[in-house]
Amino acid sequence: MPLIALASGILILFILIIVFKLNAFLSLMISAISVGLIQGMPPLKIVTSIETGLGGTLGHLAIIIGLGAIFGKIISEGGGAHRIASTLINIFGEKRVDWAICVASFLLGVILYYEVSYILIIPIVYTVAIEAKVKLMKVGIPFLASISIAHVFLPPHPGPTAISAALGANLGLVLLYGIILAIPAAVIFGPLFSKLYKNWNIEIPKHLVTQREFNMDEVPSFSTSILTAVLPVILILVGVIAEFSLSKTSIIYKILTFIGNADIALLISLLIAIYVFGLYRNRKPMTDLMKIVEQSLISMGGIIFILGGGGAFKQVILDSGMANYIADFTSGWNISPFILAWIIAVIIRIAVGSATVTVLTTAGIMVPILKATGVSPELMVLAIGSASIAWAPPSDVSFWMTKEYFNLSIGQTIKSVCFMYTIVAIYGLLGVLALSTVVG
Repeated sequence: MPLIALASGILILFILIIVFKLNAFLSLMISAISVGLIQGMPPLKIVTSIETGLGGTLGHLAIIIGLGAIFGKIISEGGGAHRIASTLINIFGEKRVDWAICVASFLLGVILYYEVSYILIIPIVYTVAIEAKVKLMKVGIPFLASISIAHVFLPPHPGPTAISAALGANLGLVLLYGIILAIPAAVIFGPLFSKLYKNWNIEIPKHLVTQREFNMDEVPSFSTSILTAVLPVILILVGVIAEFSLSKTSIIYKILTFIGNADIALLISLLIAIYVFGLYRNRKPMTDLMKIVEQSLISMGGIIFILGGGGAFKQVILDSGMANYIADFTSGWNISPFILAWIIAVIIRIAVGSATVTVLTTAGIMVPILKATGVSPELMVLAIGSASIAWAPPSDVSFWMTKEYFNLSIGQTIKSVCFMYTIVAIYGLLGVLALSTVVG
């Protein structure tokens, strides 16, 4: 039974990490091999799946995480993160910095991919926690909730956009309904939900944050700091606008979509940050700046491999036929189309890990059901999208990113992000059912 194989693999993973204290990357490799063997995959096919999954995950994430880590460190070492943090604290007050992070994360999360917004905002989250003298989870939970909710509910994020294309949904209506659900969700699962973790004393990873004191008279202004910090957002947004408004054969289209690519946008922004916060403002020699670059890359090495291990684990599950088995298993269920789609997506999400695979597989299953029932395709997009966030299983990179960046144990990760994402998924289904009574 594929589900037994999956349960066994996850159990092995937890035992290796929690009981035997084995490194997460090694544990993921062993667990991936175990799932493949239990499923009866040829041994060399398991190796190929691991290589494909690790390479496929890091091919996208390694560049984003590497450049993002350097970018954040340069701004942090140059005092930019402290300037932004202190200004937010002055505007909102120390008692309401969780609301400041919630608003900022949501606005950036609307137009940035999950991984990009994660990497760009996390240095500010750390610095706000330090400057406001609040516990990390007070600002960490609003940050995680906001970027995740934007990711699953709002186009142009890949999930809602891909489901809309598969189901023939109107993107404008998806965005409208998504905003109706997303804004209350950001409030509920951000500043309000973070109160559940008010007693958690989590130490900020020392290698990911600057602890030094700054003379604010020598630090770049708030406008300079915030403009540099959001420059990747601006460049990516320019690329998105060009994608939908310019002829694909024009030179300007090729230029703007090139600089609007997330990798290139981060690289350009990093070079500008090196100049603004290093060479120009602080007159740092290039050798000192390159030491910061080296330290950033070294500090991210372990995290990158753990994320790659999660990708390998996911790929073995995929190649073992898990998603196809679930699709066949649920095909004969006779319940509300929205509930059916949500349940199928949750099962695939927990089994496979990948949100992208979850939404695409579920959308394919639901196309004939959607046509037969005539329910709103826009609401179906949100039902599937909300389910794709459920649980954050260890085969998904979001599990390991949260564990490593927030310095959590396996148990704390499950109690915080896994729990929150599951409640968000349930909220999404209830919201869709409520909207369906109004719009059909």
